[in-house]
Amino acid sequence: MQSDVVLYRFDRFELDPARFELRADGVAVAVEPQVLSLILLLVANSERMIDKDEIIEKVWDGRVISETAITSRIKSARQVLGDDGKAQRFIKTVHGRGLRFVGHVETEVRRLAPAAVQTADLTEQVVAAPKRPSIAVLPFRVVGEQGQMDFVAQALPGELITDLARLRYLFVIARGSSFRFSSESADVVAIGQALKVGYLITGSVESIGAEVVIRVELSDARTAGVIWNERYRGAASEIGDLRETIVAGVLANIERRIPMHEATRARRMPETQLDAWAAYHLGLDHMFRFNHQDNRRAAELFARAVAQDPHFARAYGGLSFTHFQNAFLYGASDREAQIDAAKEKAEQAVRCDALDPFAHFNVGRTHWLEGDVTASLGSFEHSTMLSPNYAQGVYAKAWARTLAGDSAGGDGDAVLALELSPLDPMRFAMVGTRAFAHLTSGDVEQGSIYADQAANTPGAHRHIMLIAAIGAHLTGDREKAAMWLARSRSVAEPSSEEFLRAFPFAEGPAREVIVRALADLKL
Repeated sequence: MQSDVVLYRFDRFELDPARFELRADGVAVAVEPQVLSLILLLVANSERMIDKDEIIEKVWDGRVISETAITSRIKSARQVLGDDGKAQRFIKTVHGRGLRFVGHVETEVRRLAPAAVQTADLTEQVVAAPKRPSIAVLPFRVVGEQGQMDFVAQALPGELITDLARLRYLFVIARGSSFRFSSESADVVAIGQALKVGYLITGSVESIGAEVVIRVELSDARTAGVIWNERYRGAASEIGDLRETIVAGVLANIERRIPMHEATRARRMPETQLDAWAAYHLGLDHMFRFNHQDNRRAAELFARAVAQDPHFARAYGGLSFTHFQNAFLYGASDREAQIDAAKEKAEQAVRCDALDPFAHFNVGRTHWLEGDVTASLGSFEHSTMLSPNYAQGVYAKAWARTLAGDSAGGDGDAVLALELSPLDPMRFAMVGTRAFAHLTSGDVEQGSIYADQAANTPGAHRHIMLIAAIGAHLTGDREKAAMWLARSRSVAEPSSEEFLRAFPFAEGPAREVIVRALADLKL
Protein backbone atom coordinates (compact mmCIF):
# COMPACT_ATOMS: atom_id res chain seq x y z
CA MET A 1 0.00 0.00 0.00
CA GLN A 2 1.32 3.44 -0.92
CA SER A 3 0.67 6.77 0.81
CA ASP A 4 0.27 10.19 -0.74
CA VAL A 5 1.72 13.55 0.23
CA VAL A 6 -0.23 16.65 -0.78
CA LEU A 7 1.39 20.01 -1.58
CA TYR A 8 -0.63 23.21 -1.95
CA ARG A 9 0.62 26.05 -4.16
CA PHE A 10 -0.78 29.57 -4.37
CA ASP A 11 0.77 32.79 -5.57
CA ARG A 12 4.49 32.52 -4.63
CA PHE A 13 3.83 30.17 -1.73
CA GLU A 14 4.02 26.42 -1.27
CA LEU A 15 2.38 24.76 1.73
CA ASP A 16 3.77 21.37 2.74
CA PRO A 17 1.56 19.62 5.34
CA ALA A 18 3.93 16.65 5.74
CA ARG A 19 6.80 18.93 6.75
CA PHE A 20 4.38 21.37 8.41
CA GLU A 21 6.16 24.10 6.48
CA LEU A 22 5.30 27.20 4.46
CA ARG A 23 7.76 28.21 1.74
CA ALA A 24 7.90 31.51 -0.14
CA ASP A 25 9.80 31.34 -3.43
CA GLY A 26 11.21 28.02 -2.25
CA VAL A 27 12.53 29.33 1.09
CA ALA A 28 11.04 28.20 4.41
CA VAL A 29 9.15 30.98 6.23
CA ALA A 30 9.28 31.26 10.03
CA VAL A 31 5.67 30.92 11.18
CA GLU A 32 4.21 30.34 14.64
CA PRO A 33 2.70 26.80 14.76
CA GLN A 34 -0.87 27.96 15.50
CA VAL A 35 -0.71 30.49 12.68
CA LEU A 36 0.56 27.85 10.27
CA SER A 37 -2.17 25.45 11.43
CA LEU A 38 -4.76 28.12 10.64
CA ILE A 39 -3.31 28.76 7.17
CA LEU A 40 -3.21 25.02 6.46
CA LEU A 41 -6.82 24.57 7.59
CA LEU A 42 -8.02 27.37 5.32
CA VAL A 43 -5.93 26.41 2.27
CA ALA A 44 -6.80 22.71 2.47
CA ASN A 45 -10.50 23.65 2.54
CA SER A 46 -10.44 26.55 0.10
CA GLU A 47 -13.64 25.30 -1.54
CA ARG A 48 -15.70 26.22 1.52
CA MET A 49 -16.05 28.62 4.42
CA ILE A 50 -14.60 27.56 7.79
CA ASP A 51 -16.68 28.71 10.73
CA LYS A 52 -15.28 29.87 14.05
CA ASP A 53 -16.21 26.66 15.88
CA GLU A 54 -14.26 24.53 13.40
CA ILE A 55 -11.25 26.87 13.64
CA ILE A 56 -11.24 26.52 17.43
CA GLU A 57 -11.65 22.75 17.19
CA LYS A 58 -8.85 22.24 14.63
CA VAL A 59 -6.33 24.92 15.68
CA TRP A 60 -6.90 25.07 19.45
CA ASP A 61 -8.12 21.48 19.96
CA GLY A 62 -11.50 22.77 21.14
CA ARG A 63 -10.11 24.71 24.11
CA VAL A 64 -11.85 27.86 25.33
CA ILE A 65 -10.07 30.73 23.60
CA SER A 66 -10.61 34.48 23.59
CA GLU A 67 -11.76 36.48 20.58
CA THR A 68 -8.56 38.52 20.93
CA ALA A 69 -6.40 35.42 20.52
CA ILE A 70 -8.32 34.31 17.43
CA THR A 71 -8.16 37.78 15.89
CA SER A 72 -4.43 37.95 16.61
CA ARG A 73 -3.75 34.64 14.82
CA ILE A 74 -5.84 35.69 11.82
CA LYS A 75 -3.92 38.97 11.62
CA SER A 76 -0.60 37.11 11.85
CA ALA A 77 -1.68 34.64 9.15
CA ARG A 78 -2.49 37.52 6.81
CA GLN A 79 0.81 39.25 7.57
CA VAL A 80 2.79 36.08 6.78
CA LEU A 81 1.10 35.96 3.36
CA GLY A 82 1.51 39.69 2.68
CA ASP A 83 -2.23 40.19 3.15
CA ASP A 84 -4.24 42.40 5.50
CA GLY A 85 -7.77 42.86 6.78
CA LYS A 86 -8.54 45.54 4.23
CA ALA A 87 -7.29 43.85 1.05
CA GLN A 88 -8.25 40.28 2.08
CA ARG A 89 -6.42 38.97 -0.98
CA PHE A 90 -6.04 35.48 0.47
CA ILE A 91 -8.02 35.24 3.70
CA LYS A 92 -11.54 36.64 3.46
CA THR A 93 -13.72 37.32 6.47
CA VAL A 94 -17.33 36.23 6.06
CA HIS A 95 -18.78 38.57 8.66
CA GLY A 96 -20.51 36.88 11.54
CA ARG A 97 -19.79 33.44 10.15
CA GLY A 98 -16.13 32.57 9.59
CA LEU A 99 -13.22 32.66 7.14
CA ARG A 100 -12.51 31.45 3.64
CA PHE A 101 -9.29 31.17 1.66
CA VAL A 102 -9.97 32.91 -1.67
CA GLY A 103 -6.55 32.63 -3.35
CA HIS A 104 -6.16 30.30 -6.34
CA VAL A 105 -4.83 27.00 -4.97
CA GLU A 106 -3.11 24.32 -7.03
CA THR A 107 -2.77 20.87 -5.50
CA GLU A 108 0.01 18.39 -6.22
CA VAL A 109 -0.12 14.81 -4.97
CA ARG A 110 3.17 12.99 -4.53
CA ARG A 111 3.40 9.24 -4.09
CA LEU A 112 5.55 7.95 -1.21
CA ALA A 113 7.18 4.56 -0.88
CA PRO A 114 5.27 1.83 1.02
CA ALA A 115 4.63 2.70 4.65
CA ALA A 116 4.82 -0.83 6.05
CA VAL A 117 8.47 -1.66 6.52
CA GLN A 118 9.95 -4.71 8.21
CA THR A 119 12.85 -4.17 10.60
CA ALA A 120 15.11 -6.25 8.39
CA ASP A 121 14.47 -3.86 5.51
CA LEU A 122 14.99 -0.63 7.45
CA THR A 123 18.51 0.02 6.21
CA GLU A 124 17.20 0.11 2.66
CA GLN A 125 15.23 3.30 3.27
CA VAL A 126 16.82 6.23 1.47
CA VAL A 127 17.51 9.27 3.64
CA ALA A 128 20.64 11.36 3.09
CA ALA A 129 23.09 11.33 5.98
CA PRO A 130 23.96 14.87 7.09
CA LYS A 131 27.12 15.77 8.99
CA ARG A 132 25.38 18.09 11.42
CA PRO A 133 23.52 16.48 14.33
CA SER A 134 20.41 14.78 13.01
CA ILE A 135 17.24 13.77 14.78
CA ALA A 136 13.92 12.07 14.09
CA VAL A 137 10.76 12.21 16.17
CA LEU A 138 8.58 9.10 16.10
CA PRO A 139 4.84 9.10 16.74
CA PHE A 140 4.23 8.30 20.39
CA ARG A 141 2.59 5.03 21.41
CA VAL A 142 -0.76 5.05 23.19
CA VAL A 143 -0.84 3.04 26.41
CA GLY A 144 -4.26 1.59 27.25
CA GLU A 145 -7.50 2.35 25.45
CA GLN A 146 -7.41 4.06 22.08
CA GLY A 147 -9.40 7.26 21.71
CA GLN A 148 -8.69 10.94 22.30
CA MET A 149 -5.04 10.22 23.09
CA ASP A 150 -4.51 8.91 19.54
CA PHE A 151 -4.60 12.50 18.34
CA VAL A 152 -2.12 13.64 21.01
CA ALA A 153 0.25 10.78 20.12
CA GLN A 154 0.40 12.13 16.57
CA ALA A 155 0.05 15.87 17.14
CA LEU A 156 2.65 16.30 19.88
CA PRO A 157 5.52 14.72 17.88
CA GLY A 158 4.40 16.84 14.91
CA GLU A 159 4.75 20.00 17.00
CA LEU A 160 8.19 18.85 18.15
CA ILE A 161 9.31 18.36 14.54
CA THR A 162 8.19 21.88 13.65
CA ASP A 163 9.90 23.54 16.60
CA LEU A 164 13.08 21.45 16.40
CA ALA A 165 13.51 22.60 12.80
CA ARG A 166 13.69 26.16 14.12
CA LEU A 167 16.88 25.36 16.04
CA ARG A 168 18.71 25.33 12.67
CA TYR A 169 21.78 23.47 13.89
CA LEU A 170 19.80 20.21 13.78
CA PHE A 171 18.93 18.22 10.67
CA VAL A 172 15.34 17.20 11.39
CA ILE A 173 13.78 14.32 9.48
CA ALA A 174 10.40 15.22 7.99
CA ARG A 175 7.22 13.79 9.45
CA GLY A 176 6.51 11.88 6.25
CA SER A 177 9.61 9.74 6.83
CA SER A 178 9.80 9.48 10.62
CA PHE A 179 6.10 8.66 10.99
CA ARG A 180 6.60 5.42 9.05
CA PHE A 181 7.98 4.06 12.30
CA SER A 182 6.56 3.90 15.80
CA SER A 183 7.69 4.30 19.39
CA GLU A 184 6.05 0.92 20.02
CA SER A 185 8.92 -1.46 20.85
CA ALA A 186 11.20 0.76 18.77
CA ASP A 187 14.54 -0.70 17.71
CA VAL A 188 16.42 2.55 18.18
CA VAL A 189 19.58 1.51 16.34
CA ALA A 190 17.75 -0.03 13.37
CA ILE A 191 15.48 2.99 12.93
CA GLY A 192 18.45 5.33 13.33
CA GLN A 193 20.26 3.46 10.55
CA ALA A 194 17.19 3.57 8.33
CA LEU A 195 16.69 7.30 8.75
CA LYS A 196 20.44 7.94 9.00
CA VAL A 197 20.09 10.01 12.16
CA GLY A 198 22.16 10.23 15.30
CA TYR A 199 19.27 10.89 17.70
CA LEU A 200 15.70 9.70 18.18
CA ILE A 201 12.84 11.07 20.25
CA THR A 202 10.27 8.50 21.30
CA GLY A 203 7.45 8.63 23.79
CA SER A 204 4.15 7.37 25.11
CA VAL A 205 0.76 8.78 26.06
CA GLU A 206 -1.29 7.17 28.82
CA SER A 207 -4.70 8.07 30.27
CA ILE A 208 -5.03 7.45 34.00
CA GLY A 209 -8.50 8.43 35.13
CA ALA A 210 -8.94 12.16 34.56
CA GLU A 211 -5.21 12.61 34.04
CA VAL A 212 -2.79 11.99 31.22
CA VAL A 213 0.84 10.92 31.58
CA ILE A 214 3.24 11.63 28.72
CA ARG A 215 6.75 10.21 28.69
CA VAL A 216 9.46 11.52 26.36
CA GLU A 217 12.89 10.02 25.75
CA LEU A 218 15.93 11.22 23.80
CA SER A 219 18.25 8.41 22.68
CA ASP A 220 21.55 8.11 20.87
CA ALA A 221 20.53 6.12 17.79
CA ARG A 222 24.09 4.88 17.30
CA THR A 223 24.33 3.15 20.67
CA ALA A 224 20.70 2.99 21.90
CA GLY A 225 21.89 4.86 25.00
CA VAL A 226 19.34 7.07 26.76
CA ILE A 227 20.54 10.68 26.95
CA TRP A 228 17.51 12.20 28.68
CA ASN A 229 13.96 11.31 29.60
CA GLU A 230 11.13 13.01 31.41
CA ARG A 231 7.64 12.24 32.65
CA TYR A 232 4.91 14.87 32.37
CA ARG A 233 1.55 14.57 34.13
CA GLY A 234 -1.52 16.77 34.01
CA ALA A 235 -5.29 16.92 33.72
CA ALA A 236 -6.65 15.47 30.48
CA SER A 237 -8.93 18.50 30.24
CA GLU A 238 -5.83 20.73 30.06
CA ILE A 239 -3.94 18.69 27.47
CA GLY A 240 -3.35 21.79 25.34
CA ASP A 241 -1.43 23.56 28.09
CA LEU A 242 0.46 20.35 28.90
CA ARG A 243 1.51 20.02 25.26
CA GLU A 244 2.98 23.53 25.34
CA THR A 245 4.91 22.69 28.52
CA ILE A 246 6.26 19.49 26.98
CA VAL A 247 7.35 21.13 23.73
CA ALA A 248 9.17 23.89 25.63
CA GLY A 249 10.81 21.39 27.98
CA VAL A 250 11.94 19.03 25.24
CA LEU A 251 13.41 21.83 23.14
CA ALA A 252 15.29 23.37 26.05
CA ASN A 253 16.81 20.02 26.97
CA ILE A 254 17.77 19.19 23.41
CA GLU A 255 19.32 22.64 22.94
CA ARG A 256 21.65 21.85 25.83
CA ARG A 257 22.07 18.07 25.87
CA ILE A 258 22.79 17.31 22.21
CA PRO A 259 25.68 19.83 22.00
CA MET A 260 27.06 18.39 25.26
CA HIS A 261 26.77 14.86 23.89
CA GLU A 262 28.39 15.88 20.60
CA ALA A 263 31.23 17.58 22.48
CA THR A 264 31.81 14.42 24.51
CA ARG A 265 32.02 12.40 21.30
CA ALA A 266 34.35 14.96 19.71
CA ARG A 267 36.75 14.84 22.67
CA ARG A 268 37.32 11.15 21.94
CA MET A 269 38.51 11.91 18.40
CA PRO A 270 42.04 12.77 17.34
CA GLU A 271 42.02 16.49 16.57
CA THR A 272 43.04 15.81 12.97
CA GLN A 273 39.75 13.94 12.48
CA LEU A 274 37.45 16.71 13.71
CA ASP A 275 34.99 17.76 11.02
CA ALA A 276 33.31 21.19 11.05
CA TRP A 277 30.42 20.14 13.29
CA ALA A 278 32.63 18.27 15.76
CA ALA A 279 34.92 21.31 16.02
CA TYR A 280 31.88 23.55 16.53
CA HIS A 281 30.43 21.48 19.37
CA LEU A 282 33.80 21.18 21.06
CA GLY A 283 34.10 24.96 20.70
CA LEU A 284 30.74 25.43 22.43
CA ASP A 285 31.95 23.33 25.33
CA HIS A 286 34.97 25.61 25.81
CA MET A 287 32.99 28.80 25.14
CA PHE A 288 30.58 28.18 28.01
CA ARG A 289 33.36 27.74 30.57
CA PHE A 290 33.66 31.55 30.73
CA ASN A 291 37.38 32.04 31.21
CA HIS A 292 39.96 33.68 28.98
CA GLN A 293 41.92 30.53 28.14
CA ASP A 294 38.86 28.47 27.16
CA ASN A 295 37.44 31.42 25.23
CA ARG A 296 40.63 31.52 23.17
CA ARG A 297 40.43 27.74 22.59
CA ALA A 298 36.78 28.06 21.54
CA ALA A 299 37.73 30.71 18.97
CA GLU A 300 40.37 28.37 17.53
CA LEU A 301 37.83 25.57 17.15
CA PHE A 302 35.19 27.83 15.59
CA ALA A 303 37.82 29.13 13.15
CA ARG A 304 38.64 25.53 12.26
CA ALA A 305 34.94 24.88 11.63
CA VAL A 306 34.48 27.81 9.23
CA ALA A 307 37.72 26.93 7.46
CA GLN A 308 36.16 23.55 6.64
CA ASP A 309 32.70 25.00 5.92
CA PRO A 310 32.75 28.69 4.89
CA HIS A 311 28.92 28.83 5.08
CA PHE A 312 28.65 27.54 8.65
CA ALA A 313 26.36 30.10 10.32
CA ARG A 314 26.57 28.66 13.82
CA ALA A 315 30.37 28.64 13.82
CA TYR A 316 30.44 32.31 12.75
CA GLY A 317 28.02 32.95 15.62
CA GLY A 318 30.43 31.20 17.98
CA LEU A 319 33.30 33.37 16.76
CA SER A 320 31.17 36.46 17.35
CA PHE A 321 30.45 35.24 20.89
CA THR A 322 34.17 34.84 21.67
CA HIS A 323 34.98 38.33 20.35
CA PHE A 324 32.10 39.67 22.48
CA GLN A 325 33.63 38.04 25.55
CA ASN A 326 37.00 39.62 24.79
CA ALA A 327 35.42 43.08 24.65
CA PHE A 328 32.88 42.63 27.45
CA LEU A 329 34.78 40.67 30.05
CA TYR A 330 38.45 40.08 29.40
CA GLY A 331 39.70 43.67 29.22
CA ALA A 332 41.01 43.46 25.66
CA SER A 333 43.34 46.37 24.87
CA ASP A 334 41.87 46.43 21.36
CA ARG A 335 38.24 46.60 22.55
CA GLU A 336 36.97 48.47 19.49
CA ALA A 337 38.60 45.94 17.18
CA GLN A 338 36.99 43.11 19.16
CA ILE A 339 33.58 44.81 18.84
CA ASP A 340 34.09 45.20 15.09
CA ALA A 341 35.07 41.54 14.80
CA ALA A 342 32.07 40.42 16.88
CA LYS A 343 29.77 42.45 14.64
CA GLU A 344 31.34 41.24 11.40
CA LYS A 345 31.11 37.56 12.43
CA ALA A 346 27.51 37.95 13.64
CA GLU A 347 26.48 39.59 10.38
CA GLN A 348 28.26 36.84 8.45
CA ALA A 349 26.24 34.28 10.44
CA VAL A 350 23.01 36.01 9.41
CA ARG A 351 24.13 36.07 5.77
CA CYS A 352 24.75 32.33 5.96
CA ASP A 353 21.42 31.57 7.65
CA ALA A 354 18.93 34.38 8.18
CA LEU A 355 16.61 32.03 10.09
CA ASP A 356 19.14 31.01 12.76
CA PRO A 357 18.13 32.43 16.18
CA PHE A 358 21.73 32.14 17.44
CA ALA A 359 22.89 34.40 14.60
CA HIS A 360 20.42 37.16 15.54
CA PHE A 361 21.23 36.64 19.23
CA ASN A 362 24.85 37.52 18.46
CA VAL A 363 23.88 40.53 16.34
CA GLY A 364 21.93 41.80 19.36
CA ARG A 365 24.97 41.34 21.59
CA THR A 366 27.11 43.48 19.29
CA HIS A 367 24.53 46.29 19.61
CA TRP A 368 24.85 45.76 23.38
CA LEU A 369 28.60 46.38 23.13
CA GLU A 370 27.90 49.54 21.15
CA GLY A 371 25.55 50.77 23.89
CA ASP A 372 22.48 50.64 21.64
CA VAL A 373 19.98 48.83 23.87
CA THR A 374 17.03 49.56 21.57
CA ALA A 375 18.73 47.93 18.58
CA SER A 376 19.84 44.97 20.68
CA LEU A 377 16.27 44.41 21.89
CA GLY A 378 15.08 44.33 18.27
CA SER A 379 17.60 41.61 17.40
CA PHE A 380 16.74 39.56 20.49
CA GLU A 381 13.04 39.80 19.67
CA HIS A 382 13.82 38.58 16.14
CA SER A 383 15.78 35.68 17.63
CA THR A 384 12.89 34.60 19.85
CA MET A 385 10.38 35.10 17.06
CA LEU A 386 12.34 32.53 15.05
CA SER A 387 12.50 30.16 18.05
CA PRO A 388 10.15 31.13 20.90
CA ASN A 389 11.65 28.47 23.20
CA TYR A 390 15.27 29.58 22.67
CA ALA A 391 16.15 30.19 26.33
CA GLN A 392 19.29 32.25 25.78
CA GLY A 393 17.41 34.49 23.36
CA VAL A 394 14.65 34.97 25.94
CA TYR A 395 17.29 35.78 28.58
CA ALA A 396 18.97 38.32 26.28
CA LYS A 397 15.61 39.98 25.68
CA ALA A 398 15.11 40.11 29.47
CA TRP A 399 18.49 41.81 29.87
CA ALA A 400 17.73 44.40 27.17
CA ARG A 401 14.29 45.21 28.58
CA THR A 402 15.73 45.64 32.07
CA LEU A 403 18.47 48.00 30.86
CA ALA A 404 15.89 49.93 28.85
CA GLY A 405 13.96 50.60 32.08
CA ASP A 406 11.28 47.91 31.79
CA SER A 407 12.13 46.05 35.00
CA ALA A 408 8.83 44.15 35.22
CA GLY A 409 9.02 42.96 31.61
CA GLY A 410 12.67 42.04 32.01
CA ASP A 411 12.00 40.03 35.15
CA GLY A 412 9.15 38.17 33.45
CA ASP A 413 11.37 37.19 30.52
CA ALA A 414 14.16 36.13 32.89
CA VAL A 415 11.74 33.87 34.76
CA LEU A 416 10.66 32.32 31.44
CA ALA A 417 14.28 31.76 30.40
CA LEU A 418 14.97 29.94 33.67
CA GLU A 419 11.85 27.82 33.25
CA LEU A 420 12.86 26.92 29.69
CA SER A 421 16.44 26.00 30.64
CA PRO A 422 16.94 25.55 34.40
CA LEU A 423 20.44 24.08 33.92
CA ASP A 424 21.58 26.56 31.28
CA PRO A 425 25.30 27.47 31.19
CA MET A 426 24.17 31.10 31.31
CA ARG A 427 21.98 30.61 34.37
CA PHE A 428 24.17 33.04 36.33
CA ALA A 429 23.30 35.76 33.80
CA MET A 430 19.59 34.92 33.86
CA VAL A 431 19.48 35.16 37.66
CA GLY A 432 21.69 38.27 37.48
CA THR A 433 19.08 39.89 35.24
CA ARG A 434 16.43 39.17 37.88
CA ALA A 435 18.73 40.83 40.42
CA PHE A 436 19.05 43.95 38.25
CA ALA A 437 15.28 44.05 37.67
CA HIS A 438 14.49 43.98 41.40
CA LEU A 439 17.33 46.25 42.53
CA THR A 440 16.36 48.96 40.04
CA SER A 441 12.63 48.75 40.78
CA GLY A 442 13.03 49.26 44.53
CA ASP A 443 12.77 45.66 45.73
CA VAL A 444 16.36 45.68 47.00
CA GLU A 445 15.99 42.83 49.51
CA GLN A 446 14.85 40.34 46.86
CA GLY A 447 17.26 41.84 44.34
CA SER A 448 20.17 41.24 46.70
CA ILE A 449 19.10 37.62 47.20
CA TYR A 450 19.08 37.07 43.43
CA ALA A 451 22.44 38.84 43.11
CA ASP A 452 23.99 36.48 45.67
CA GLN A 453 22.50 33.48 43.86
CA ALA A 454 23.87 34.70 40.54
CA ALA A 455 27.36 35.34 41.90
CA ASN A 456 27.45 31.86 43.46
CA THR A 457 26.33 30.12 40.25
CA PRO A 458 28.99 28.34 38.14
CA GLY A 459 30.29 30.58 35.36
CA ALA A 460 29.65 33.83 37.24
CA HIS A 461 32.24 36.45 36.30
CA ARG A 462 33.57 39.62 37.92
CA HIS A 463 30.70 41.82 36.67
CA ILE A 464 28.20 39.49 38.35
CA MET A 465 30.22 39.73 41.58
CA LEU A 466 29.96 43.50 41.35
CA ILE A 467 26.17 43.23 40.97
CA ALA A 468 26.20 41.23 44.23
CA ALA A 469 28.26 44.00 45.85
CA ILE A 470 25.71 46.58 44.68
CA GLY A 471 22.85 44.46 46.06
CA ALA A 472 24.54 44.08 49.44
CA HIS A 473 25.26 47.81 49.59
CA LEU A 474 21.66 48.73 48.79
CA THR A 475 20.44 46.52 51.66
CA GLY A 476 22.97 48.05 54.06
CA ASP A 477 25.16 44.96 54.40
CA ARG A 478 28.57 46.64 54.20
CA GLU A 479 30.50 43.52 55.15
CA LYS A 480 29.00 41.47 52.34
CA ALA A 481 29.42 44.35 49.88
CA ALA A 482 33.12 44.54 50.77
CA MET A 483 33.48 40.77 50.32
CA TRP A 484 31.96 40.75 46.83
CA LEU A 485 33.93 43.85 45.86
CA ALA A 486 37.15 42.14 46.95
CA ARG A 487 36.29 39.02 44.95
CA SER A 488 35.65 41.13 41.87
CA ARG A 489 38.95 42.97 42.43
CA SER A 490 40.80 39.65 42.67
CA VAL A 491 40.07 39.16 38.96
CA ALA A 492 40.51 42.74 37.72
CA GLU A 493 40.20 46.25 39.15
CA PRO A 494 36.58 47.37 38.61
CA SER A 495 35.45 50.87 37.71
CA SER A 496 32.08 52.55 37.33
CA GLU A 497 32.97 53.55 33.77
CA GLU A 498 33.69 49.96 32.73
CA PHE A 499 30.61 48.61 34.53
CA LEU A 500 28.25 51.11 32.87
CA ARG A 501 29.89 50.41 29.53
CA ALA A 502 29.25 46.69 30.09
CA PHE A 503 25.67 47.39 31.21
CA PRO A 504 24.54 50.50 29.30
CA PHE A 505 21.41 51.43 31.26
CA ALA A 506 19.16 53.94 29.54
CA GLU A 507 18.87 57.34 31.20
CA GLY A 508 16.25 57.17 33.93
CA PRO A 509 15.57 55.97 37.48
CA ALA A 510 17.15 52.52 37.00
CA ARG A 511 20.44 53.98 35.83
CA GLU A 512 20.41 56.49 38.70
CA VAL A 513 20.14 53.64 41.25
CA ILE A 514 23.19 51.90 39.79
CA VAL A 515 25.25 55.09 39.38
CA ARG A 516 24.64 56.11 43.02
CA ALA A 517 25.54 52.63 44.28
CA LEU A 518 28.78 52.58 42.29
CA ALA A 519 29.69 56.01 43.65
CA ASP A 520 28.98 54.87 47.22
CA LEU A 521 31.28 51.88 46.62
CA LYS A 522 33.97 54.38 45.57
CA LEU A 523 34.23 53.02 42.02
